[in-house]
Parts: sequence; C-alpha cells; structure tokens
Amino acid sequence: MHVLYFHQHFSTPSGSTGIRSYEMAQRLINQGHKVTMVCGSYGGGETGLTNNFVKGKREGKVDGIMIVEFDLAYSNKDSFLKRIVLFLKFAMKSVGIAMTHNYDVLFATTTPLTAGIPGIFARWFRRKQFVFEVRDLWPELPKEMGVITNPLILAAMSILEWCSYHSAHRCIGLSPGIVEGIKKRGISSENIELIPNGCDLSIFSGDIAPWRPDGVLESDLMAVFTGTHGIANGLDSVLNVASELKKRGVFNIKLVLVGQGKLKEALETRAKQETLDNIIFHEPVNKHKLAKLLKGADLGLQLLANVPAFYYGTSPNKFFDYISAGLPVLNNYPGWLANLITENECGFAIEPENAFAFANALESANKNREALSRMGANALSLAKRDFNRHILADKWVAWVAGEHK
Repeated sequence: MHVLYFHQHFSTPSGSTGIRSYEMAQRLINQGHKVTMVCGSYGGGETGLTNNFVKGKREGKVDGIMIVEFDLAYSNKDSFLKRIVLFLKFAMKSVGIAMTHNYDVLFATTTPLTAGIPGIFARWFRRKQFVFEVRDLWPELPKEMGVITNPLILAAMSILEWCSYHSAHRCIGLSPGIVEGIKKRGISSENIELIPNGCDLSIFSGDIAPWRPDGVLESDLMAVFTGTHGIANGLDSVLNVASELKKRGVFNIKLVLVGQGKLKEALETRAKQETLDNIIFHEPVNKHKLAKLLKGADLGLQLLANVPAFYYGTSPNKFFDYISAGLPVLNNYPGWLANLITENECGFAIEPENAFAFANALESANKNREALSRMGANALSLAKRDFNRHILADKWVAWVAGEHK
C-alpha cells in the first residue's frame, strides 16, 4: 500500500516540534508500506532535506520516507493573514499532488483545517481512499479563543470542516472531545477512531544523562514547559506564579520555558521588568536534547489558556513527553488530562487562572520530594500501559489501511 501523507508541519526527530507523523510513517514502512510525505517548511521543524528548492519544491528520501517539501515557511510569529495565505497555498499545491500522483490511500492531518482540501479532491475526483486526522476542532477553538471573530470566515471554516469529515472514509480524533466533535457533525462512530498522541519511550526513558540550563542549581526544583509561546498556551500564568513565589520568599523553584512563539518576546520583557529571575527562557531543542532536559527536571508543566474547548479537545505532545520521561505533571485546566493525572496520582491538577493554587502545588512538590518521585513512577507506568507509541501506531496503521474490522 502506498500512502500519500499530508502534514504541513512535518518534522523528523532532529527538529524541536512533535514527531507523531514521522513515527506513524515509520510504522507504515516497517509493515511493508510505502509513504510519500507532503509538507511545508515549519519553524522548529526539520524535514531532513538539505538540497535546494527548485521552482518552490524539493524532494528526497529521509529514513525511508519520500518527502516532498514546498518552500512555504511557517512560523507561529506570523500574522493571522500571512498564516491564512500560507495554509491556502499549501492546500492548492497539495491538490496538485493528490490529483497527479499514484497512491492507494490519502491521509491528511490537521492543523491547519485546510489540510483536508486535497483529501476532498482525491475522494470525489479520483475515488481514492481518504483518511482524515483531526488534532484540534476548528472553527470551535479559534472562535472560543477570540482569535477569529469574522462570521464569514467562521462560516467558511465550518463548511470546510463538514466537507472534510463527510468526504473522509474514516476519521481519527486525538482526544475524546475531538471524537465527540466529529460525531456532532453527523459522522457515524463506526467511522471514527480515538488514537491520542503517544509516548516515545525509546527516546525519553532509559539511560539518559540529565541536563539543566544555566541558572538552575542541582538543589532547585525545576519545573519545565516545552512548547509554543502563543496565545493558546496562556504562559502569563507562569509569570504570575513566579511573582507569587517571589512574594513568598521562595527562591529555590525555577520555572524553565523552552520554545518559541508569537508572545515569547513580550513574556521575556515582562519577566525582565518585574525582575522575575526565577524564570529561565530557553530556545527550542531537538527531541534528543529534550530527553536530557526532562531527565534533569522535577516537574512538567501542562499549561493552556482557560478556554473550555481545550478541556477535552486537545492532545498535547508535551504531556506525553513528560510522562514518557517519568515526570509528574502539573496541569492548570480541567478536562481529560486533569482526570488522568488525578486518577493515576501522577501530578497536580489545579484550577485555571489561580496563581495562589499554582504556587501551592509547586511548594508542595518542592517540600515532598519522595511523594514527587512516586508521582513520577506513576506517570511512567501510565505511559507504558496506555500510551505506548508503538501500540498506538499499530492501531493507527490498521485504521488507515482499512484493516481494523
């Protein structure tokens, strides 16, 4: 079987972003299938291709994956209009690939929602099998966040969402809320599968040398956030808790923010203005250096803005990286991840927008290192039992290939 795989933000482990698509493609190849990955150029991502672009495109094989990369550079720092234009350009170029290449199954994963466009064309004009993977519910999320308010744009996105779901032979949702959102658009549960992000145990567990950034002492409690510094992440909550800890005279808790994004500069400016020297900002790192960082950390921070659509409608890579590394997790919003943490006693689930409760949880972790160690062991057990990437990838391959029945 030849799978034509569309992921605009694809990266190999050499990059500093999620590698779900890389791992899934590897699983397909290991089972004897062929994969062509179509992507753009993503800030923080690494496709593995180094040859020059020719007429806006370059191709090559990386780790057994045939990659087609368009010269469409994307960054979280880009304006909303620029991002929309890039999404549409990628979708149109992708339609060209979908309409001309030989393949058996077209697989497309969001974000963005425009990823579904080549699948729609492949289904109705070439009668190809189309499998659509949904990582976030659009337009629900941007609407609740207030990022998109224009009713015409929201209506267009809603139509595209409906067309993508109803054109697909099978859908995949990465969280319980996403699965329910797909069902609400009229898709039978028989055609939807829940396959969340998984734990890369081979990368994050085992004999790994720990690493801490400059400014973090061995005796400090190190709480780390790894991910985009954007509107959705609500990282002002970290600065608020840093201020609260400073007021309490607590100086041996360090908050490390690793990543990039639209709001990073503003966050750094605020931290400097308030002399919050208990916060350390660090550039993105690749998966292998991230493994060393998490090995040296005491607590992983799973943080999002207080948007109800996030509660059950996201499947964040960072959470699964944390538990893969045996790190307890502090989560600051309700929902399915908060429930997992509470039920498995593998961290702290606090209410949103409460710097006092956030600080209390950090102080509790700092004063009870033995309990924190037990939480970390529980986190690793959860990773191995329910979220092993290899097991989930086998389930994913069977679903994509239509071999699930």
